[in-house]
Amino acid sequence: MIEDVFQVIAERITSLEVNMYNSMFRLLLSMVLGMIVGAERKRKGQIAGIRTFALISMGACLAMLLSIYVPQVYFGLKNGDPGRIAAQVITGIVFLGGGAMIHMKGAVRGLTTAAGIWMTAIIGMAVGIGMYMCSIGATLLILLTLVTFEQYEKRRKLGQESKVINITVSEIVTDLQPYREVFAKYNVHLSTYYLEYDYDNARTDLNFVVLTHAYENLLPLLGNLSTIGPTNKLTLTSQIDI
Repeated sequence: MIEDVFQVIAERITSLEVNMYNSMFRLLLSMVLGMIVGAERKRKGQIAGIRTFALISMGACLAMLLSIYVPQVYFGLKNGDPGRIAAQVITGIVFLGGGAMIHMKGAVRGLTTAAGIWMTAIIGMAVGIGMYMCSIGATLLILLTLVTFEQYEKRRKLGQESKVINITVSEIVTDLQPYREVFAKYNVHLSTYYLEYDYDNARTDLNFVVLTHAYENLLPLLGNLSTIGPTNKLTLTSQIDI
């Protein structure tokens, strides 16, 4: 008796026609898959986290269910294309991805979250059409890309970022060669620099824009820079934060 009940439920879940059983199952599965991707993004401190990715995945899944359900119920519908409901998800999700990049001030890091949002929407659509194994496999591949490849980049020190090093020195600095030598010692490329002199207080503000590996430890570099002159203040910031 119990086996018959499970068999009926399994048949309705895998049915090509939209019904209450497979609709709720697909929405639940899309929510779980979206939460998995969102959890990884939240771990990285991104603004789009578990709830955002779960809602995106479920919304795309529901749009796909509607695309299937409309021609299934309204047989007399001859004008128009019901598939446009699902097709517009691809276009509409761009606004959310763009919002993530705007929040990150246009930094390249925002592109990963935007791509994750777009990919999660596609996964939700795949669940909505019944491609369960493909959706689960795509989610695992996303985790592989975001987690495993990140560790690979850290080990290989791939990628470069622009940093700004601000140094306040209690003297008028007229020779930057000692600073250049320190940058060369640590293989840090000096892109450009800005100087501000305060002759009344005998103080110099140096702003160095450098290009360094994304995962490089810059503390030894900063320690060497602080010993060149009578340093009062030293700060390290990302270029997008200034």
